[in-house]
Amino acid sequence: MISRSDTTTPTGPVRTCAGCRTRAPRAALVRLVLDATATRAVVDPGRCAPGRGAWLHPSRDCLNLALRRRTIGRALRARGPIGTEDVEEWFTQHI
Repeated sequence: MISRSDTTTPTGPVRTCAGCRTRAPRAALVRLVLDATATRAVVDPGRCAPGRGAWLHPSRDCLNLALRRRTIGRALRARGPIGTEDVEEWFTQHI
């Protein structure tokens, strides 16, 4: 029998990756937000920009899943199609 203390639960805030849909600690994910014009998704490196955020693992696989499933725009509750070029460029440079 597994007791509640035996399960591994992350400490701190937990978010769901928009790509693979698994839960992870906020510190292990990259936050995306809409830019000022609400037409492009951009990376929020400080994780403190105002507005709704979408979260991704810092992995090319999760980014590709999110792009293929078009979950970034839905997670950000964008009213129309959004550009993801800045996010793809950030992942290319940092991952």
